[in-house]
Formats: sequence, structure tokens, C-alpha cells
Amino acid sequence: MVILRAVLIGMLVVMVGTIPRNVMFWINLHHYSSVPWAVPLTAVYLWFFWRYLRGEGPPAETAELRHSSLRANRISGRLWWWALLSGVLGLVALVFALRVANRMVVLPQQGVPDLSHVPKITVLSLLLMGAPVAGIIEESAFRGYMQGPIERRYGLFVAILITGTMFAVAHMDFTPILWPYYVAVAAIYGTVAYATNSILPAIVLHTAGNIFSNLDLWLHGQAEWQASSGGAHLIWHSGTDASFWISVAATSLVAAAAVWAYARLATVAAMHDTRRTAIDTTRA
Repeated sequence: MVILRAVLIGMLVVMVGTIPRNVMFWINLHHYSSVPWAVPLTAVYLWFFWRYLRGEGPPAETAELRHSSLRANRISGRLWWWALLSGVLGLVALVFALRVANRMVVLPQQGVPDLSHVPKITVLSLLLMGAPVAGIIEESAFRGYMQGPIERRYGLFVAILITGTMFAVAHMDFTPILWPYYVAVAAIYGTVAYATNSILPAIVLHTAGNIFSNLDLWLHGQAEWQASSGGAHLIWHSGTDASFWISVAATSLVAAAAVWAYARLATVAAMHDTRRTAIDTTRA
């Protein structure tokens, strides 16, 4: 019951947060596309929706529950540093791992629709605006409203598996071969949220990651770090080469650094919790 409730509420947050953005972006691309007018309208909608998620606005009976479920808690500068370092290393390791995977299996292609009729400034503006929308809404939904209850009842591992799976469903991309990718993303952001008891660092990481991937997709026509170059380049056909082994080495080194950083984050978070408990006890 806890899992079902968390999943339903989390997916509802995703839909309410992203469908209006998607509609406004689609209209902007087809009507009055010379001006990116959907950007300020989306920003206003996002601002009001964020305030509602964190407990403001009616009904008053759910204000406290919304605030605690969002988990947008303030954290210390030291926690910010280790959270961002851990997340960045995790994302870089994932990019390298995808390059290795691209040489071992054929991953689904990711491309963009033909937007040649739309001014570049409008396309770029919508891509950049889409990054914080996804970062804020998806972290609120998956690491806040969805992961929190599951994590407290069944632990972080189960919470990451479920949120990663639903993350794939929300992106309408439940190709089995990409399931480990979405779970890995959920692990990177979810562990940061768990350690800091806040979704704020994950929002920053998610937004930055989306800016990188959106720009990469726009500049190259496809996300080269996610899409395979084709079966002819698989190591089972062409054999291994220096590029493949460099990617393997880079993945191993950065992944090891990420594990170290996450361990350090956990230590700093534990020290922070101990210090806060001691202060609360003294005040009492």
C-alpha cells in the first residue's frame, strides 16, 4: 500500500508539473515561434507549482504533509560540496559506462524532430527552460514524494529500484535494455537525497545534467553518449581497440572516485546529524 500510494502520488506530480509545459512548448513551436513566449509562462507556472508542493496554498489540511513529502530541506555548505561532487562523479561515470555499453550492445537511437522551421533562439530557449523544469518537477516527484515513503518503509535499495523503473515509465521509454540506465540515474540522485535528506542538490545535478544532454542533442542531432554508433562497431564484430579500453579504464577510475565521494558524503551527513542531535538535546 505504501509503494502504490507513493508511486501514484509521484506520477501525479510528474504529470501535473510537466503536461502544461509540454503543451505550451508544442504550441510555441507551431504558433508565433519567432518568440520563445512559452519560457516566461512556464517559469510562472513552475514557481506557483513549486510553492504548492512545498506546502503553500490550500488546502491547509495537507500543507504540512506536502512540505515534509517534498523534502526540500536546507543543508550546510559542506554537505552541498560533497553532494555535488558525488553526483557529478556519478554522472560522469555513467556517461563513460554508456560509451562502454555502446560498444557491447545496440542501444536505441535518440534523435530530435525536425525543427529547421523554428528560429534557433526559440529552440535553444525552450531546451534551456526544459532543463530546470525537469530537474525541479522530477526530483520533487521521484526523490521527494515517491522515494521518501518507500525509503522509510523498505529501505533505499528498494526505493531506488522502484523510482528508477517509474522514471523510465515517465519518460515513455521502458526498453528493457535501458532499464539499468534509469536505475543508475535513480541511484545517483536518490543516494544524494537520502544522505542529505534533501532534494535540493539533486535538483541542481539533474538540471545541469539535462542542460548538457539537451545541448548535446541539439548540436549533434542525437545524444552520442547514449545512442549506439551501430552494430558494425560492436566489439563482438570488430574486436576491442584502444578507444574501448580507454573508456573501460575511465569508467573504472571515475566510478571508484564516485564511490569514495559518496562514502565521504555519508560520513559528513552522519556527523552533521550527530551535531544537530546534540544541539537539540542541549536546548531541551
